[in-house]
Amino acid sequence: MWPDLAGRFAQALITPSRPVPDAIVGEAARFAIYRNNVAVGLRDSLAATYPVVASLVGEAFFAEMARAFVAAEPPMSPILIEYGGGFADFIDRFRPADDLPYLSDVARLEWAWQESYHAADAAPVDIQILASVDPTELDGIRFIMHPSVRLLRSRWPVASIWEAHQQDVPDLSAIVLSPENALIVRPQLTVATHLLDEGAGAMVEMLMQGEPLGRAIDHLNDLDQETDFSACLTALFAVGAVVGIR
Repeated sequence: MWPDLAGRFAQALITPSRPVPDAIVGEAARFAIYRNNVAVGLRDSLAATYPVVASLVGEAFFAEMARAFVAAEPPMSPILIEYGGGFADFIDRFRPADDLPYLSDVARLEWAWQESYHAADAAPVDIQILASVDPTELDGIRFIMHPSVRLLRSRWPVASIWEAHQQDVPDLSAIVLSPENALIVRPQLTVATHLLDEGAGAMVEMLMQGEPLGRAIDHLNDLDQETDFSACLTALFAVGAVVGIR
Protein backbone atom coordinates (compact mmCIF):
# COMPACT_ATOMS: atom_id res chain seq x y z
CA MET A 1 0.00 0.00 0.00
CA TRP A 2 2.73 2.46 0.97
CA PRO A 3 4.64 2.24 -2.38
CA ASP A 4 1.37 2.80 -4.24
CA LEU A 5 0.47 5.81 -2.10
CA ALA A 6 3.98 7.23 -2.43
CA GLY A 7 3.79 6.88 -6.20
CA ARG A 8 0.41 8.60 -6.42
CA PHE A 9 1.61 11.31 -4.04
CA ALA A 10 4.70 11.98 -6.18
CA GLN A 11 2.70 12.06 -9.41
CA ALA A 12 0.13 14.42 -7.93
CA LEU A 13 2.92 16.74 -6.78
CA ILE A 14 4.20 17.35 -10.30
CA THR A 15 0.91 17.00 -12.21
CA PRO A 16 -1.66 19.63 -11.15
CA SER A 17 -4.42 17.87 -13.11
CA ARG A 18 -4.12 14.77 -10.89
CA PRO A 19 -6.38 14.55 -7.84
CA VAL A 20 -5.06 14.77 -4.31
CA PRO A 21 -4.33 11.24 -3.02
CA ASP A 22 -7.25 9.83 -1.01
CA ALA A 23 -5.14 9.34 2.10
CA ILE A 24 -4.65 13.09 2.46
CA VAL A 25 -7.84 14.38 0.90
CA GLY A 26 -8.62 16.32 4.06
CA GLU A 27 -5.44 18.33 3.54
CA ALA A 28 -6.17 19.40 -0.04
CA ALA A 29 -5.46 23.09 0.54
CA ARG A 30 -2.15 22.44 2.27
CA PHE A 31 -1.22 19.89 -0.40
CA ALA A 32 -1.86 22.50 -3.12
CA ILE A 33 0.55 24.89 -1.38
CA TYR A 34 3.16 22.15 -1.11
CA ARG A 35 2.67 21.18 -4.76
CA ASN A 36 3.18 24.78 -5.81
CA ASN A 37 6.33 25.06 -3.71
CA VAL A 38 7.75 21.92 -5.31
CA ALA A 39 7.02 23.23 -8.82
CA VAL A 40 8.58 26.61 -8.06
CA GLY A 41 11.60 24.98 -6.44
CA LEU A 42 12.30 22.74 -9.45
CA ARG A 43 11.77 25.63 -11.86
CA ASP A 44 14.15 27.83 -9.87
CA SER A 45 16.69 25.01 -9.78
CA LEU A 46 16.57 24.73 -13.58
CA ALA A 47 16.89 28.52 -13.93
CA ALA A 48 19.99 28.44 -11.70
CA THR A 49 21.53 25.66 -13.80
CA TYR A 50 20.57 27.21 -17.14
CA PRO A 51 20.83 31.01 -16.66
CA VAL A 52 21.87 31.69 -20.28
CA VAL A 53 18.95 29.66 -21.65
CA ALA A 54 16.64 31.56 -19.31
CA SER A 55 18.06 34.89 -20.45
CA LEU A 56 17.70 33.99 -24.14
CA VAL A 57 14.02 33.09 -23.92
CA GLY A 58 12.81 35.35 -21.14
CA GLU A 59 11.31 34.59 -17.74
CA ALA A 60 7.77 33.71 -18.85
CA PHE A 61 8.84 31.40 -21.69
CA PHE A 62 11.42 29.69 -19.50
CA ALA A 63 8.89 29.15 -16.72
CA GLU A 64 6.50 27.42 -19.15
CA MET A 65 9.29 25.33 -20.67
CA ALA A 66 10.53 24.34 -17.21
CA ARG A 67 6.98 23.44 -16.13
CA ALA A 68 6.62 21.16 -19.15
CA PHE A 69 10.01 19.56 -18.48
CA VAL A 70 9.22 18.88 -14.82
CA ALA A 71 5.97 17.21 -15.84
CA ALA A 72 7.71 15.08 -18.48
CA GLU A 73 10.86 14.26 -16.51
CA PRO A 74 10.40 14.51 -12.74
CA PRO A 75 13.42 14.17 -10.45
CA MET A 76 14.73 10.64 -9.99
CA SER A 77 17.22 11.58 -7.27
CA PRO A 78 16.92 13.53 -4.01
CA ILE A 79 20.13 15.39 -4.95
CA LEU A 80 18.92 18.55 -6.65
CA ILE A 81 22.19 19.33 -8.46
CA GLU A 82 21.71 16.10 -10.41
CA TYR A 83 18.40 17.29 -11.83
CA GLY A 84 18.11 18.71 -15.32
CA GLY A 85 20.59 16.65 -17.32
CA GLY A 86 17.93 15.86 -19.93
CA PHE A 87 16.85 19.48 -20.39
CA ALA A 88 18.79 19.98 -23.65
CA ASP A 89 17.22 16.92 -25.29
CA PHE A 90 13.82 18.09 -24.05
CA ILE A 91 14.37 21.50 -25.68
CA ASP A 92 15.02 19.70 -28.99
CA ARG A 93 11.49 18.28 -28.71
CA PHE A 94 9.86 21.46 -27.36
CA ARG A 95 8.18 22.88 -30.45
CA PRO A 96 7.73 26.45 -29.13
CA ALA A 97 11.55 26.71 -29.06
CA ASP A 98 11.98 25.78 -32.74
CA ASP A 99 12.77 29.39 -33.66
CA LEU A 100 15.94 29.16 -31.55
CA PRO A 101 17.73 26.11 -33.02
CA TYR A 102 20.89 26.80 -31.02
CA LEU A 103 19.06 26.83 -27.67
CA SER A 104 19.51 23.13 -26.90
CA ASP A 105 23.26 23.29 -27.49
CA VAL A 106 23.50 26.32 -25.21
CA ALA A 107 21.78 24.14 -22.60
CA ARG A 108 24.28 21.34 -23.27
CA LEU A 109 27.14 23.75 -22.64
CA GLU A 110 25.57 24.92 -19.39
CA TRP A 111 25.07 21.33 -18.21
CA ALA A 112 28.68 20.54 -19.14
CA TRP A 113 29.71 23.57 -17.05
CA GLN A 114 27.67 22.20 -14.14
CA GLU A 115 29.26 18.76 -14.45
CA SER A 116 32.72 20.28 -14.67
CA TYR A 117 32.10 22.39 -11.58
CA HIS A 118 31.16 19.34 -9.49
CA ALA A 119 33.78 16.97 -10.93
CA ALA A 120 36.51 15.40 -8.82
CA ASP A 121 39.79 17.20 -8.20
CA ALA A 122 43.03 16.07 -9.85
CA ALA A 123 46.48 17.56 -10.35
CA PRO A 124 47.26 18.59 -13.95
CA VAL A 125 50.66 17.72 -15.38
CA ASP A 126 53.04 19.92 -17.34
CA ILE A 127 53.73 19.36 -21.02
CA GLN A 128 57.30 18.51 -20.04
CA ILE A 129 56.02 15.04 -19.18
CA LEU A 130 56.23 14.31 -22.91
CA ALA A 131 60.01 14.75 -22.70
CA SER A 132 60.14 11.53 -20.67
CA VAL A 133 58.72 9.52 -23.58
CA ASP A 134 60.94 7.88 -26.16
CA PRO A 135 60.38 9.87 -29.40
CA THR A 136 59.71 6.62 -31.26
CA GLU A 137 56.80 5.88 -28.89
CA LEU A 138 55.10 9.29 -28.89
CA ASP A 139 52.53 8.23 -31.47
CA GLY A 140 51.28 5.51 -29.15
CA ILE A 141 50.73 7.50 -25.97
CA ARG A 142 47.25 8.18 -24.65
CA PHE A 143 46.24 11.12 -22.49
CA ILE A 144 44.46 10.88 -19.16
CA MET A 145 42.13 13.86 -19.01
CA HIS A 146 41.17 15.85 -15.94
CA PRO A 147 37.82 14.60 -14.51
CA SER A 148 36.31 18.02 -15.15
CA VAL A 149 37.05 18.09 -18.89
CA ARG A 150 34.03 18.37 -21.15
CA LEU A 151 33.91 19.06 -24.90
CA LEU A 152 30.94 20.37 -26.82
CA ARG A 153 31.14 20.40 -30.62
CA SER A 154 28.23 22.40 -31.95
CA ARG A 155 26.83 23.67 -35.25
CA TRP A 156 26.19 26.94 -33.44
CA PRO A 157 28.36 29.62 -31.74
CA VAL A 158 27.47 28.35 -28.28
CA ALA A 159 30.73 29.40 -26.64
CA SER A 160 30.37 32.96 -27.92
CA ILE A 161 26.72 33.10 -26.83
CA TRP A 162 27.64 31.81 -23.39
CA GLU A 163 30.56 34.22 -23.08
CA ALA A 164 28.37 37.19 -24.05
CA HIS A 165 26.04 36.34 -21.19
CA GLN A 166 28.83 36.53 -18.64
CA GLN A 167 28.57 40.32 -18.97
CA ASP A 168 26.01 42.46 -17.16
CA VAL A 169 24.39 43.38 -20.48
CA PRO A 170 24.81 40.60 -23.10
CA ASP A 171 25.74 41.85 -26.58
CA LEU A 172 25.03 39.29 -29.29
CA SER A 173 25.29 41.69 -32.22
CA ALA A 174 28.79 40.63 -33.30
CA ILE A 175 28.22 36.86 -33.03
CA VAL A 176 28.36 34.98 -36.33
CA LEU A 177 26.13 31.92 -36.66
CA SER A 178 28.87 29.39 -37.33
CA PRO A 179 30.05 26.15 -35.67
CA GLU A 180 32.08 26.32 -32.48
CA ASN A 181 33.88 23.87 -30.22
CA ALA A 182 33.89 24.57 -26.48
CA LEU A 183 36.36 22.93 -24.09
CA ILE A 184 35.30 23.20 -20.44
CA VAL A 185 37.75 22.42 -17.65
CA ARG A 186 38.16 23.18 -13.94
CA PRO A 187 41.79 22.41 -13.03
CA GLN A 188 41.66 24.47 -9.84
CA LEU A 189 38.66 26.26 -8.32
CA THR A 190 37.30 28.05 -11.39
CA VAL A 191 35.54 26.52 -14.39
CA ALA A 192 36.90 27.93 -17.66
CA THR A 193 35.45 27.69 -21.15
CA HIS A 194 37.90 27.71 -24.06
CA LEU A 195 37.04 28.14 -27.73
CA LEU A 196 38.69 25.64 -30.10
CA ASP A 197 38.80 25.72 -33.89
CA GLU A 198 37.32 22.80 -35.83
CA GLY A 199 40.59 20.92 -36.18
CA ALA A 200 41.50 21.27 -32.51
CA GLY A 201 37.98 20.18 -31.54
CA ALA A 202 38.28 17.02 -33.63
CA MET A 203 41.73 16.24 -32.25
CA VAL A 204 40.76 16.78 -28.61
CA GLU A 205 37.62 14.68 -29.09
CA MET A 206 39.73 11.72 -30.21
CA LEU A 207 42.17 12.15 -27.32
CA MET A 208 39.24 12.24 -24.88
CA GLN A 209 37.97 8.99 -26.40
CA GLY A 210 41.28 7.35 -25.54
CA GLU A 211 42.73 7.28 -29.04
CA PRO A 212 46.55 7.41 -29.26
CA LEU A 213 48.21 10.68 -30.14
CA GLY A 214 49.40 9.48 -33.54
CA ARG A 215 45.90 8.48 -34.63
CA ALA A 216 44.49 11.84 -33.48
CA ILE A 217 47.13 13.69 -35.49
CA ASP A 218 46.43 11.54 -38.57
CA HIS A 219 42.73 12.30 -38.21
CA LEU A 220 43.52 16.00 -38.04
CA ASN A 221 45.60 15.75 -41.22
CA ASP A 222 42.78 13.88 -42.97
CA LEU A 223 40.41 16.74 -42.17
CA ASP A 224 42.75 19.12 -44.01
CA GLN A 225 42.31 21.72 -41.26
CA GLU A 226 44.85 24.48 -40.77
CA THR A 227 45.40 23.54 -37.15
CA ASP A 228 48.86 23.45 -35.59
CA PHE A 229 48.74 20.23 -33.56
CA SER A 230 51.79 21.29 -31.51
CA ALA A 231 50.04 24.51 -30.51
CA CYS A 232 46.89 22.53 -29.75
CA LEU A 233 48.78 20.16 -27.44
CA THR A 234 50.54 23.04 -25.73
CA ALA A 235 47.21 24.75 -25.09
CA LEU A 236 45.65 21.52 -23.80
CA PHE A 237 48.34 21.20 -21.15
CA ALA A 238 48.34 24.95 -20.43
CA VAL A 239 44.65 24.97 -19.43
CA GLY A 240 45.14 22.02 -17.09
CA ALA A 241 43.18 19.48 -19.11
CA VAL A 242 45.75 16.64 -18.84
CA VAL A 243 46.55 14.78 -15.62
CA GLY A 244 48.73 12.01 -17.02
CA ILE A 245 49.77 9.85 -19.96
CA ARG A 246 49.91 6.12 -20.55
